[in-house]
Amino acid sequence: MSNSSTRKIPVGILGATGTVGQRFIQLLENHPNFEIKSLAASPRSEGKAYSNAVNWKLSTAIPKNIQHLVLKSCKADQFKECRLIFSGLDSDVAEKIEEEFFKAELFVFSNAKNHRMSPTVPLCVPLVNTNHLDIIPIQQKLYNLKKGFLVTNANCATTGLVVPLKALEESFGEIERVSVTTLQSISGAGYPGVPSLDIFDNVIPFIDGEEEKLEIETSKILGNVKNEKFENSRIKVSATCNRVAVLDGHMECVSVSFKDKSKLPDISALKSALQNYECEAQKLKVYSTMKNDINFNPIVVFEENNRPQPRLDRDVNFGMSVSVGRIRKCDLFDFKFTVLLHNTILGAAGSSIMNAEVALKKGYVY
Repeated sequence: MSNSSTRKIPVGILGATGTVGQRFIQLLENHPNFEIKSLAASPRSEGKAYSNAVNWKLSTAIPKNIQHLVLKSCKADQFKECRLIFSGLDSDVAEKIEEEFFKAELFVFSNAKNHRMSPTVPLCVPLVNTNHLDIIPIQQKLYNLKKGFLVTNANCATTGLVVPLKALEESFGEIERVSVTTLQSISGAGYPGVPSLDIFDNVIPFIDGEEEKLEIETSKILGNVKNEKFENSRIKVSATCNRVAVLDGHMECVSVSFKDKSKLPDISALKSALQNYECEAQKLKVYSTMKNDINFNPIVVFEENNRPQPRLDRDVNFGMSVSVGRIRKCDLFDFKFTVLLHNTILGAAGSSIMNAEVALKKGYVY
């Protein structure tokens, strides 16, 4: 696609001043396919220039073309110049607003949890199950839409988990049971998030709703589309989630048990399966896998015993890959390993953007 701005798809961002909204703006700067035309946030920010309304928390500056954009209300009729919407809205307001936008025949890519388990809404992790976009025509038929749709991406911790699980299932068959303990960064709670006196010198062993998301979403993501509906995986997941004093990057300690013990690999074969895993987004050569000529791998495997680490490894492949290390046998399950992902990039805004890139390549976005 040409870099000419006249050929880019005009997009809007809902929840533009929040943690995820800021990542959308950062990641979409100079994007060859999409150009930000409209922004919206809470009613208290409506009518303000973006730079005057946002408490910008990222290390890069607000793009110059965004600074003076005036924030609109989250109403579909305010976004007539847009064809595609990225939603970083909080779940307490997202449900009805996102419905309004996709029923107005806009292409909506959401980070909110509200519609993830709907029987006609794709729950897509772009490194895993972009084939689930094939349910879009069924969704459009249900709502009598000529165009437009709603696609969600997964919970951030779920995203990190399902990428290595998918790679292992492709090589060694069905995974029967998973135990996962997460160490999740404070940026996952949004801003202002967890009070400093609660998180400094501390670990909080509870994140409201997080364990349920990991346990439920994984089965849908690793399932199939069959006879025009989703057929969930039979995988069983037990999750324990903790908030830790790390700025960005969710770590997960994962144990897996395969159904067919006769196909169990050795450690070398397991590592090879992870390192050589390819996803559809790669094969389609979408921008997020190609920018700056990176040698993109969905999974980066570390050999060092003390890797991956959030501070050192969360930005691998611009934060769009999952890192895996400490791969070893498990006496209770079959294998165990450590996973890391950047929770606000691949775990949030980056997933929505890559989902949109894939949908564009496949002709669902136009």
